[in-house]
Amino acid sequence: MARNAEKAMTTLARWRASQLDDWKKKTLRRPYLASECKNLRWCEKWRRQVIGEIAKKVTQIQNAGLGEFRIRDLNDEINKLLREKGHWEAQIKELGGPDYARTGPKMLDHEGREVPGNRGYKYFGAAKELPGVKELFEQEPPPPTKKTRGELMREIDADYYGYRDDDDGILIPREQEIERKVIAAEIEEWKGKKDTTGAKPDEEEDIYYAQVEENSDEEMTSYPTEGTGELSRFIAHVPVPSQQDIEAAILKRKKQELIDKYASDSMMAD
Repeated sequence: MARNAEKAMTTLARWRASQLDDWKKKTLRRPYLASECKNLRWCEKWRRQVIGEIAKKVTQIQNAGLGEFRIRDLNDEINKLLREKGHWEAQIKELGGPDYARTGPKMLDHEGREVPGNRGYKYFGAAKELPGVKELFEQEPPPPTKKTRGELMREIDADYYGYRDDDDGILIPREQEIERKVIAAEIEEWKGKKDTTGAKPDEEEDIYYAQVEENSDEEMTSYPTEGTGELSRFIAHVPVPSQQDIEAAILKRKKQELIDKYASDSMMAD
């Protein structure tokens, strides 16, 4: 009887071994299309394998020293694996398995940032700091919303009208300080004008004194001051009637009154 070693060297044994190797390679290799796998158990296995590859590549892309081109290639591979994971999840759901799209963890999907306007493509790790990519995430701030009339009226209070501005204890002392400076400047200016005119600063100009030569029609009379007997100067700006003029005016008025009375009596007699 032949030994086992001799049996293994026969042609039939070698052919059988090659067939087993081909079958193992076919079964252990992940199908290109998820729809080709009809076994729920194998679909679960391939999904876990894809998740492992994604985690490995996400760890590698965190290294910014890999270079721009290598980082871009890793980011593309991660996005490709994410799409493939979605296909396997859809196939598992079709075969009657759990719906991982709704109940599964979202950690792997949320590690990257999606560019606005480019739905589905994400950037991971150092890929988010690449030239031309960082600017894509910088969005302009939204325009400020306009407030309604009611919202504006709710913000109006006593402070809006400045009723409590003096309560801080700062405004009033500053106003007093500025007021003192302005008064001192006005006094210095007034003293300077007095110095140019030759008069002493403490002397006020006599606004009631006028020269007689300015108006020849004005008459100047002198009246004794009370208690001293001295004559004080008084300037009359209008003609002053004498005693004779006053008596003549009174006599004329009395004559006119008698004439008017006589005329009225004669008219009553007629």
